[in-house]
Amino acid sequence: MTIEAKLKELGLELPAPAAPVGSYVAAVRSGQLLFTAGQLPTRDGKLIAVGKVPTEVSLEQAQAAARQAAINALSAAKSVLGSLDKVARIVRMNVFVNSAAGFTDQAKVANGASEMLVEVFGDAGRHTRCAIGAAQLPLNAAVEVDMVLETA
Repeated sequence: MTIEAKLKELGLELPAPAAPVGSYVAAVRSGQLLFTAGQLPTRDGKLIAVGKVPTEVSLEQAQAAARQAAINALSAAKSVLGSLDKVARIVRMNVFVNSAAGFTDQAKVANGASEMLVEVFGDAGRHTRCAIGAAQLPLNAAVEVDMVLETA
């Protein structure tokens, strides 16, 4: 089954890649590795989760936002590769969480993205990860995700 078919089976749709809001590109390939820029949890051009976790954005909302940001990162990867079938594995993911003081469940937020990657890519979706609490993120987004992927 192709990755595109798997995404469809899971009810996931890759959006058009978000246009960079600065002087950078959404993804770049270097040798067999592809690096994505940080991706926010946008859908239809709008942030789906804004504010601090868990005071303004619940843990569950933040998990869904991490999942969406990871989907957006896959879209950025596809824009360079042409097809996600060229992904050999997800190597690393960093998840930044706009954290309220005292919040320590960044790893639980990141699971929203990590579990989706395993659903889509199977064992090739298992990756190393950092889940990081941030004082603030661009546009006051609840989460931001970037990835490193190995390409075939």
